Amino acid sequence: MYEYFLGQFALAEGKKGGQFYTPESVVRVLVEILEPYQGRVFDPCCGSGGMFVQSEKFVSHHQGRLDDISIYGQESNETTYKLCRMNLAIRGIDGSNIRWNPEGSFLNDAHKDLKADFVIANPPFNDSDWGGDLLRQDGRWQYGTPPVGNANFAWIQHFLYHLAPTGAAGFVLSNGSLSSNTGGEGEIRKALVEADLVDCIVMLPTQLFYNAAIPACLWFLSRHKNGNKSRNRKGEVLFIDASELGYMVNRRNRTLADEDIQRISGTYHEWKRETGSYEDIKGFCKSAKLAEIEKHNFVLTPGRYVGIPDEEDDGVPFEDKMAVLTAELAAQMKEASALDQDIKIQLAKVGFDLEGLN
Repeated sequence: MYEYFLGQFALAEGKKGGQFYTPESVVRVLVEILEPYQGRVFDPCCGSGGMFVQSEKFVSHHQGRLDDISIYGQESNETTYKLCRMNLAIRGIDGSNIRWNPEGSFLNDAHKDLKADFVIANPPFNDSDWGGDLLRQDGRWQYGTPPVGNANFAWIQHFLYHLAPTGAAGFVLSNGSLSSNTGGEGEIRKALVEADLVDCIVMLPTQLFYNAAIPACLWFLSRHKNGNKSRNRKGEVLFIDASELGYMVNRRNRTLADEDIQRISGTYHEWKRETGSYEDIKGFCKSAKLAEIEKHNFVLTPGRYVGIPDEEDDGVPFEDKMAVLTAELAAQMKEASALDQDIKIQLAKVGFDLEGLN
């Protein structure tokens, strides 16, 4: 119920409310793909704690032991931090390793020595006020120094810094992170791909988030691509274009249905399983090798790889389709001509002569 009211408040408040709330369907996709059955779960920008709640729900739903996972987090907004602690407390989840400080995770890392099994996060999109000018020589930037004006690749490397040797991360970023070359971001993205850390990219539908109209995607990174699954997918990245999934819950916002979440996560798990039935589906998913990604200059936008879906054959002969389309076009052109004449007549009545336009 508490989580429901958080969602309703975020819906009502829009951008203001969205700062601490990640839509449940997005969190579920992250959790269903990562499968945090046991180990340390870390979110360094934890908001109201939705990632932790869904992780606990996932373990409980799959009849695991809740005490097999431990959670660690950090939040810079004090009000949101208190909401997180309350959200966890009413569910009996241990929140003692959730920290608050106004400086944030970059400038004051509350869990410096933590190596997490799972990182699940929704950092602020394209954050320009992250203190990057003070961190030019920081040891976390193993794949390139992120630009001062955008924290996207600082977050990515912060997540990697805190991953255990067999750990996996799933997080939300703006779509710009998939293709931007500003401030050396393209070089960092190239280094991440060449290090074989990128496991899966999911393009999300628009209008999922209450606080941003910016299109978003999900990144999944793995330190060991043959870790908790049986199939070796080293040297490959799975691209999923889920931009056409979901349904509108009102005029402003969309959500993913249960079957959408299962389709996305199921595709990933079939791709990972040794005996899985994964196949590329034009317009939806593609397993691309690193050489193919290099040909695309290390741009990770799924549409570049999955292509456009084929139109379904409805059995109507091409000649018949053309006859129908030609008749429709002729009727529309006739109607347009009649409307043009009517406009001229009406304008002439008020003193405008449009004959010179013929």
